[in-house]
This record gives sequence, C-alpha cells and structure tokens, in this order.
Amino acid sequence: MKKAILLMFTLLSALAMSCSSNTPKHEGPYPIESFKTPGGHYVNVSLIKHGSIAVEYRGTTIQIDPVANLGKHTDYGADFGKAEFVLVTHEHGDHLNDSTILVLSDEKTVLLLNKKSRDMIGHGEVIGNGETRQLTKDILLEAVPAYNTTPGREQFHPKGNGNGYVLTIDGFRLYAAGDTEDVPEMANLKDIDLAFLPVNQPYTMTPDQCVNAANMFKPKVLIPYHSSQTDLTGIPGQLPDIDVRLRQMQ
Repeated sequence: MKKAILLMFTLLSALAMSCSSNTPKHEGPYPIESFKTPGGHYVNVSLIKHGSIAVEYRGTTIQIDPVANLGKHTDYGADFGKAEFVLVTHEHGDHLNDSTILVLSDEKTVLLLNKKSRDMIGHGEVIGNGETRQLTKDILLEAVPAYNTTPGREQFHPKGNGNGYVLTIDGFRLYAAGDTEDVPEMANLKDIDLAFLPVNQPYTMTPDQCVNAANMFKPKVLIPYHSSQTDLTGIPGQLPDIDVRLRQMQ
C-alpha cells in the first residue's frame, strides 16, 4: 500500500513539474485568463488595468501598454519583473509611460511602439500598421490599424497613427485592439481566439460598436477593456455565439 501511495505521489509530482513552464512567472494580485495553444502549451494573460495586460508564454513575458500610476499604483517590478517584450499602442498617457517601461526593461528587453511614441520617449523600435515582427520562434506580432471614425472623434486617434496588436503564439491568436472604433479593417482579422476591445465612449467604442466589431471577426473569447465607467452588461446578450467575459479591470 505504501509503495502504491509513493508511486502515485511520484507520478503527480512529475506531472506538476512537466506543467510548471505553463504557469505565469508572477501571478500577483491580477486575474489571469489561461488558454491552451494548438501546440499544447499555455498562454496566460494577466488583466492588470484599463488598457494594460501582460501575456506570458513558456517563460516569455509580453507587456502591452504598461502604465504604473494610472488609478491604483501597479508595482510592475515586484509583480512581474523584467519583460522580454514591451508593446505600446500609441502615445497617450494611459498607454505610454516611459518610467514604467524602464522598470520592466533590461538590456535584453525589446520595445516596439508607434512612431509618435518613439518620438516622445526617444527609444524603442517603430512598428506601423501592417508590419510584422517574429518575436520568437513561436510568437509572431502584427500591427493593425486603430483609429476613430465617428465625425468629431477623429482627433482622439487619427488614422495611421496608433496600433492594435495581433499576437500569434504557438497557433493561438490574441488581439489587443488599443484605442479604436469598429474600423473596417477588423473584417480582415481571421481566427482570433481572444480579443480585447476598448469600450470607452467617446474616445473609443460604444457598447453597440463593440458588438458590431466582434461580429466583424467573431473571436472565440471577447474581453471588453479600457471601459472606465461604461456599462458593459448589455454586450454578452447581443453576442450569443461568442464567449464574452466581463472582467473587473481597475
């Protein structure tokens, strides 16, 4: 009996060790959404705040729009440590914060951002709409358009300036839209497993625009973000074929 128990413990320990590379480096105080890739590994997404998320895959961390002092302070250094990649969608202060980027960076960190952000902080590599970068063997990045279309809102996010980002991670496709409305280019998005769409009128989308955007490319999972005080509760009922997850993001 003791031998059987010992064997069971050994097998469970080996299983736990084999899965250890699939867990986030730092869980911290943030909700984490975890998704299995077609290759059998896991993508873990930390929902930090507003437009800030962290993506972790097999020991590689990608920080998107990290801003420490928006709302409640986020201790990026303690909660996450250094990032392999930092992505910035555009130059507004709730998406671009150089001091937070520096906390997350060491000599190996790659910073990718739109041109106006690069002009403001003076470092990093510019990536524009339609460009791609192979971040690692398993991770491909594509920058896609993010802009306002409603008359009177164009000045918030003009066409051709900001980026949304599509990450293809071991076959799993994540779309972080940045600040945008339901632009026609969204119809070109294919096979999106997880989408983050901003719902923060008048700067980004209304709830109805979010629904329209989701219907344009049908992500498997939708998490509305960047919502401030916008009421999101009507969105899931209008998207019965999509797994809409309303999450509390500071």
